[in-house]
Amino acid sequence: MQKQLYEQGFLIRKSKIHLKSDSEKAIFEAIKDIKNYLKEIMSYIKIHPEFQHTLRPINVLPDAPELIRYMANSALKAGVGPMASVAGAIADFGMKAMLRSNAKTAVVEDGGEIAVTTDQPVIVGLLSSYPGLSGKIGFYIAKEDSPLGIATSSSKTGRVLSFGEADSVTIVADNASLADAAATAVCNVVAGTDICKSIRRGLDRAKEISGVHGVIIIREGQIGLWGRLPRIINVKG
Repeated sequence: MQKQLYEQGFLIRKSKIHLKSDSEKAIFEAIKDIKNYLKEIMSYIKIHPEFQHTLRPINVLPDAPELIRYMANSALKAGVGPMASVAGAIADFGMKAMLRSNAKTAVVEDGGEIAVTTDQPVIVGLLSSYPGLSGKIGFYIAKEDSPLGIATSSSKTGRVLSFGEADSVTIVADNASLADAAATAVCNVVAGTDICKSIRRGLDRAKEISGVHGVIIIREGQIGLWGRLPRIINVKG
C-alpha cells in the first residue's frame, strides 16, 4: 500500500528547495540542516573565494567541512569547478538528514537537482528548455532504483554558466552532487553545427565519468540516450 507523502518547499538565498517524505518530522529536520549547510558553504568561500570562482577541479584540505570535500570530489570526477555540484550536494545532504530521522522515502530537489531514496514508487518530472517537453515526461523511480541522483543542465536557461548548446542534459548518477557536476560537464561539450555529432560527443563524455548511470541529451528536437535509466513515463499536466 502506498504511504502518504508529505511535502514542503522553501526559498533561501538563490535556492528553491522542495522536500518530500513519509515523515513530516524528517522534513523539518532536513530544512534546519540545509539552512546550516548553506551557511557553511558561504562561510567557506569567504575564506577561500577560489572555491566559488574556479571552473576546474580544486584540491581542498582534509580538514575542510565534509560538504566542501564532497563537492570537490564530485567536481574532480566530472572535471569541472566545485560550484557545479553545489545544488546536488545540498540535495544529497538534505536527503541524508531525512534518513537520519528514520524516513523511508526521502526526496530533495534543489533547483532541479534531485536526491532520492525511497521504499515506494515516486515520480520525478524532467525539465528541458525544449518547447513542449519540459514537465511532460518523467522518471518512475522504484525502490530498487534508489538511492540515486538526478540533475539537469541547459545552455538555454541562463541559471548556470554553460559553454554548450544543449536544450537539456539530464544525468542519473550515484548521487545528486555527481549528477549535477556531470550534467555541467556533458552540456559543455554538446556544441557545434552538427547536432547529431554534438549529441554523440555528449554521450561519450557521460560514459567517461565514473558513477554516472545514464544520460538524456536533447538538442533542437534530437534526443540521445545512454546507460541505465529509471523507467521514462508521460507525466500528466
